[in-house]
Amino acid sequence: MSEQYSIGRLRGELCLTHYDDSGKRHRYGLGTRDPHEAERRAPSIVAELKRPRGTAVAALWQAYLDDKSGRAVTVTMGYTWKALKDRFGPMAGDAITVEDCRAHVKERRKAGIQDGTIHTELGHLRMVLLWAKKQKLIADAPHIERPSKPKPKELHLTRKQARALIDAAEFPHLKTYIVLALATGGRNEALLDLTWGRCDFEREQIDLRNPAIMRPHKGRAITPMNRTAKAALLEARNGALGDHVIEWAGQRVASVKKGLRSAAARAGVGHVSPHLLRHSAAVHMAEAGISMEEIAQYLGHSDVNVTRRVYARFSPTFLKQAAAALEYDDFSGSIGSMNQRALRKSQLSA
Repeated sequence: MSEQYSIGRLRGELCLTHYDDSGKRHRYGLGTRDPHEAERRAPSIVAELKRPRGTAVAALWQAYLDDKSGRAVTVTMGYTWKALKDRFGPMAGDAITVEDCRAHVKERRKAGIQDGTIHTELGHLRMVLLWAKKQKLIADAPHIERPSKPKPKELHLTRKQARALIDAAEFPHLKTYIVLALATGGRNEALLDLTWGRCDFEREQIDLRNPAIMRPHKGRAITPMNRTAKAALLEARNGALGDHVIEWAGQRVASVKKGLRSAAARAGVGHVSPHLLRHSAAVHMAEAGISMEEIAQYLGHSDVNVTRRVYARFSPTFLKQAAAALEYDDFSGSIGSMNQRALRKSQLSA
């Protein structure tokens, strides 16, 4: 049930009115004629109406979506529920066993689904059950066994490969996209959403925040418009037919994945996804010695520890000071003698 409701009159008293997902109207008496008292009572009635009937996972899942309405995770949960609903939907939330989880893993693997996806599916189930326990909807949240989360791939484009990919872009809108992705480190949707009104050529800034999105969503930043990005944007603006920067015949482009695959094949750089471009931009900044705090702001990360965990190792100064503290070649004793011989040998070979 949506939290949207109105207060009206029913048989001389005030009532709460709301419409369900099918458009059917429902009215509930508030037991008062005082508007202020009605406003006070309405939220608790709404909360009770939203309370799931029973402990079935399907009811708990919907209750969670209602409670977290507007959050980015609820969008992803629309996909994971399709994989979970047949097995877990009718089950009581506190009755799920490890064997049920293992059966789900086996079935999904047999269907060719990767462990990373299965990990996310069961992770959402665990999240809902823990929330349900906290809300006292179930007595306990059972252990949800998941496959280990795969280690992230270490792939990123080198600067040479990035230039080759730009040159291999067959269509102007794709070339503009690649340049902006590498120059801003922006997320795919943020780049596809970008409009000319948020490109400030005077201040040389690109605002990747979409004011039309009211729900919470992953961070988007205001990034500087470097020389490469500015040149690409000016060229694209000269032929613009619509409001969006990445356009085809005046319309917003829905996806660039197919174009990226073709360009990557021509450039001979392997598989390239929109996220790989963002990841590569961050790696290039780290390799240039940019601080993790600055990279975090550039990427729109709210927690610099996330940035540090992924990108610190690409910095030329990564753990160098710590390594220097562990030098033992004071040129005395066996280690020193060994190092002196190695040094003389390298100088002679040079």
